[in-house]
Amino acid sequence: MADPQDSRVAVYLDFDNIVISWYDRVHGRNAYGRDRQRIAENQNDPEIVERLAQATIDVGAIIDYASSFGSLVLTRAYADWSLPVNAEYRAQLVARAVDLVQLFPAAAYAKNGADIRLAVDTVEDMFRLPDLTHVVIVAGDSDYVPLAQRCRRLGRYVVGMGVAGSTAKSLAAACDEFQAYDSLSGVAPIAAAPAKKSRSKSTNKSAPQAATTPDAEADRTVDDPAADDQAEATRLLARALRLGHDKSDSDEWLHSSAVKTQMRRMDPSFSEKSLGYRSFSDFLKSRDDIAELEETGHERLVRLVEQ
Repeated sequence: MADPQDSRVAVYLDFDNIVISWYDRVHGRNAYGRDRQRIAENQNDPEIVERLAQATIDVGAIIDYASSFGSLVLTRAYADWSLPVNAEYRAQLVARAVDLVQLFPAAAYAKNGADIRLAVDTVEDMFRLPDLTHVVIVAGDSDYVPLAQRCRRLGRYVVGMGVAGSTAKSLAAACDEFQAYDSLSGVAPIAAAPAKKSRSKSTNKSAPQAATTPDAEADRTVDDPAADDQAEATRLLARALRLGHDKSDSDEWLHSSAVKTQMRRMDPSFSEKSLGYRSFSDFLKSRDDIAELEETGHERLVRLVEQ
């Protein structure tokens, strides 16, 4: 990555996408679709007011993260700003010098065309502003994969951002780096949902168990996305360690930073913080059945445990 002091960053937000995705993340899958009519017709409904407040997007957290890559030379947010649910954000967006691009849906509940307008503007900006070094795309739709690929072919460092669980894997893979909105500094963690869990009755002890955090519940719920994420992270770590050992043609210790870099290359959406760990070292310690960690001073080394 270029030195942040020399980097010039353009940020593009598919605002409807991030608002709806976060609403669904907080209130459950397809929650926005179920509440859409009530939100549009009576946003002063106390229950709707409360649900919208619980799913409020922290615009500042997004802009601050984008600014960590360098100077923000332009920031655009695409949405139908006449909708009350979006209009609530206008003041804080304008306060952060975000250019609001108005989109008018062709029909009620129709796709608003943000992906097309955003993609056209991004490509135009790259040719108009050849000194742009970074492009930050805040969205989760796989429709943005060709845009991310084109930006990279034109020599830009592409950073994707989306809500965990609502972002296409293909989009994350098309970026140089991907960050989950959930794990941004300043974003409050989602409160635990009320107890409406159905516990698994399976007694198949031969099935592989997903890796868990030290303070995770002993019993996993059926179809738990968090358990799937933990298991996928474990497999990713194992692959990265094997690649590191194969490259060095030995089972010598590897620098943990190099292992993390390799994991991010294979899956740009990987983030130990989104999995509930304060540091990569904590993540490695939780996988002591496959990763042996050695900490000496400021140096952290890791190697694959013999299976």
